[in-house]
This record gives sequence, structure tokens and C-alpha cells, in this order.
Amino acid sequence: MRPVNPALSLRLPIGRARVLLALMVLAFLAVAARALYLQGVRTEFLQQEGESRYARVLELPAHRGVIADRNGEPLAISTAMESVWATPALAKIDRAQRARLATLLGVSEGELKQRLDSERDFVYLKRHLPPEVAERVVQMRLPGISLKREYRRYYPAGEVTGHLIGFTDLDDRGQEGVELAYQARLAGKAGSRRVIQDRLGRVVEDAEGRRPPVEGQDIHLSIDSRLQYMAYRELKAAVIKHAARAGGIVVLDVKTGELLALANLPTYNPNNRTTLTADSARNRVVTDLFEPGSTLKPFTVAAALEAHMVKPETTVQTSPGYLMVGSARISDAHPAGMLTVSQVIQRSSNVGVAKIALSLPKEQLWGVLSAVGFGVAPHVGFPGEAGGRLRDYQRWRPIEQATLAYGHGISVSLLQLARAYSIFATDGSLQPVTLLKHEEPASGVRVLSSGTAHAVRSMLETVVQPGGTAVRAQVPGYRVAGKTGTAHKLQGASYAGDRYVSSFVGMAPASDPRLIVAVMIDEPHKGEYYGGIVAAPVFSAVMAEALRMLRVAPDAPITPSMPVVGPAEAKEEV
Repeated sequence: MRPVNPALSLRLPIGRARVLLALMVLAFLAVAARALYLQGVRTEFLQQEGESRYARVLELPAHRGVIADRNGEPLAISTAMESVWATPALAKIDRAQRARLATLLGVSEGELKQRLDSERDFVYLKRHLPPEVAERVVQMRLPGISLKREYRRYYPAGEVTGHLIGFTDLDDRGQEGVELAYQARLAGKAGSRRVIQDRLGRVVEDAEGRRPPVEGQDIHLSIDSRLQYMAYRELKAAVIKHAARAGGIVVLDVKTGELLALANLPTYNPNNRTTLTADSARNRVVTDLFEPGSTLKPFTVAAALEAHMVKPETTVQTSPGYLMVGSARISDAHPAGMLTVSQVIQRSSNVGVAKIALSLPKEQLWGVLSAVGFGVAPHVGFPGEAGGRLRDYQRWRPIEQATLAYGHGISVSLLQLARAYSIFATDGSLQPVTLLKHEEPASGVRVLSSGTAHAVRSMLETVVQPGGTAVRAQVPGYRVAGKTGTAHKLQGASYAGDRYVSSFVGMAPASDPRLIVAVMIDEPHKGEYYGGIVAAPVFSAVMAEALRMLRVAPDAPITPSMPVVGPAEAKEEV
């Protein structure tokens, strides 16, 4: 027999053997405990890690609601588009494929490579592709690259409703106008689905867990597309004719408080925003403030009538054509001597209305101006609605009370001004304004007595008659009531001598008003700047077509032609 190796016959001391056995048992127990922990306690973690290799949760976009006008004409609709996305870890493509894909997507090869080198699980390569381009991407059969159905907003009316409707961003979220104001209702709620992908990133089957999207709600606005286009057309023609900086127009239904048209210039096309600027994007009718000038005079007279300080036939001495208030001078361009209160409105006398204002307690005048909504936002629903500026009467100096009477020292938006005039179109009630279709009669808040409202409306009728400042605002077949405004613009701490805001606010038919139209032309040039020459013709054209379109019965004989306008007839005090 071969001799036994002495090393093999060695025996460990009993103590060391026990220690070694204990260590082996402890190691086994640690492995077992770890296995039990991972499989029993951390099961969700392991499943997530495993699923991350083959499963994805894809968003199912909700169809954004349609924005339509009062007659159902679409103003904003969503069209289906395809977006290309990738899982960078699975998108293993060679340089030639990358170059071809970059060409198809219209991006640089460097930009595409940067996105594919991302450490994220999901990256967009190109969004909102035309269907034919998306199909060519699919035909390339590239690993880790897929298509996702999305929606892109389309605006049939383009620049005509740009400021009104607004627009959405790439993620279909409202950014301006109605799109932003009613984002929650329009957007709906996105759904989701879990899918299983193969090693090339292709979807091979749907897994459980599909959650359908909740579609957005449709919205029917109070806007009438026909009136909107017509108002925009006439405003644009006036801005071009007078080489104006900007313009705005509002058409309001007195009976229901509905906003039938709202347009601004300059404007933009929401379907192509490559030339969009901050200046063209502003909804001036809602956000821009200006001194209303003589369009505020009817409110001063209304406050005096309501306080029983004057009557329409009360006379006011305006000679010698100016009024000194302290060291300040208030002037009339055409001294007229003794005028009735009604003639003060007709001829737009600064001296006459300033004297009326100074005869009133401060709180009386402030109370009427505040009650008609000046100084607070109109709360129509537009983003960025301006409240304007109306100083507390306790801080008024006499000169401020006098100039406020003819629209200086106060700032308003055109929408505020149009709404305020509703007190003269009704029985003295301030009407709420709505942007949504609402055919029921509006319930307003009484501001003036019906007698005062009717008296001021009768005075406003004389403004468009011979001898008034707005004969160009006449509408054949209808009685019209309104007021012109021509105000110097502030430039720094003083008024600019050659920059004006020309405006006209009026209603028709004056016997039972149905519509209010407010027009503002900012900085007209080419010589003319009076509201009766620049803004009143826009009012006349829009009101005439609107009344015919809405089939409002005439309340006056149809004259064969408009009266001839003399130099003094169209001018007012600035």
C-alpha cells in the first residue's frame, strides 16, 4: 500500500472546526435572508426593474374641445398629427441611418445625435409631423424609434380671431385668449396604456392597465363669425387709411350682455407664429388702457342729473371759451357762449362739462364712475383684463375734478368703456358681459334711474345730428346715439402735442338699443385725428351691417344720402 500523505491526516482542532461551520451557516443564512427580502419585501422593486427592460407606459392624449361661434362655426379645432420619439438605450442606428432620419425630420444630424445620446428613457425627436413624413419614418424600421399620436390646433379664421381665441403650445396647453381662459374645460384628461416592447423597441402587444382619455369639452362662444370678420375688416381699413399705430373694436349685445365681436390691430395668425411679437400679441381691447377723453362726458352729466343739480334744458355759460381752475386753463376750441346741458354734450364743450362737474360733490361724480365699472376689471374671462385707474375722490384737487369730467386723469380699457355705456342703452342698469353664448336676457345692476338714462341717451342722439361732432356715425334707417372722444396721449409726465387716441362709442337703434359698438384708433396720422372723423365712420359701417345681419327693425326714415360734414361739425374739444 502507498503511504498516506501526512497533510491529509491532519485534523482541525475541534474549536476551529466549530467556528468555520458557524461562519458557513451564517453565510448561508445571510444569502437566504437576502433572497427572502428581495422576493418577499422588495418584489415591486424587482418587477419594476424587470419591466423597465421591456414595458412602457404610453400617454393617450385627450382630444381638445372645439371652440365654436354662436352659430356652430368652428374657430379652433384639433387635427391628429404624429410625433417621433425614441428610447435612446434601444435606438442603435448607424451613421447613414441617422443622416437619413435627420433629413426626414428636418433637423441637423448633430441635434439628432445629441438627443439619441440622452440618458433618458423617452425623448422626442420631432413633433407634429405630416402623415406622409411619419409613414416614411415607419418604413425605415429603426430600433427604439416609434410614433406617438398627438393633436395640433388649427384656427380657420386665422388673424381675424387671433386675439380672441389665442393659441396653444406644442403640448396643447392654452397660452392666450379663450384657449388659456378655458384651458381646464377644453383640455380634458390624458389617458395611458402599458405596452410590451421587443429588443428593438417595437411594440409587440398591449399589456393590462389601459386608461382611456377623457375628451375635452366643446365651447360655444357668444361671438358671431360674420360680425367678427366684418368688424375686423372695417377696423383694418381705418387703421390703414389713417396710418394709425393700432386699433380696437367691440360689438356688444345690450339685451343679453353677449360679446358679438372683438378685434385688434396689429394682429397675428395663430396658425403661423413665426412672426409673432409682443406688440402684435396684445389684446388691446382688454389689456391696454387709455384716457377716454370726451366719451366720459355723458357720465358726468348723468351724475349731475341723478343728483338733481341740472336738467337737460339747464343753461351753462361757456363764455369766453375758457375756464381758469387755479392756475390751470380749460379751453374750448369753438367758444359757444350760453349752452344747455344737452348742447354741452352735442358740441362736446370742455368748459361746460367742467363747470357741471365742479358743481357736484366729489363723491357724487366718483360714485357714478365707480358704479359703471371704471377702476375694476370687467371679469369677462379674458386673461390679463385691466381694471384701469380711478383715483379716490378724497384725493382729488379741483383741477382733477374738472379734467376728469372730460376724460383726463382716468384710464379705461375699450371693453370697460363699451360695458359702461350699457347704462344708457338700458333703463340705467349696468349689464354683465359674457364671452359664452347666452341668449337669455341679462340681469344687470341698477346704477341710474330710468329717467336719467333716457335723458342722457336723448342727448347722445344729438351728437350724430347736424351740429354734433359725429354726423359720420349716422346709420341710414336707424336712430343712433353715441359720443366721440379725442384725447392727447401721455408722453412721460406731460401730454404729447401730436399723439392722439380717437374713439367713438354708440348704440342703435336709439329708440330701443340692441347693440353697442365701441371703436378706438390709436395715434392716427395723415392729418385727421378727431374721433368724429376717424372712429365714427367705422362705427357707422359696422353698426349698419350688424343691424341688418341681426334683422333689427329700422326706427327712422331711410335718407338717400349722409349729411355733408363741415369742419366744425366733426371736431370736438381735445
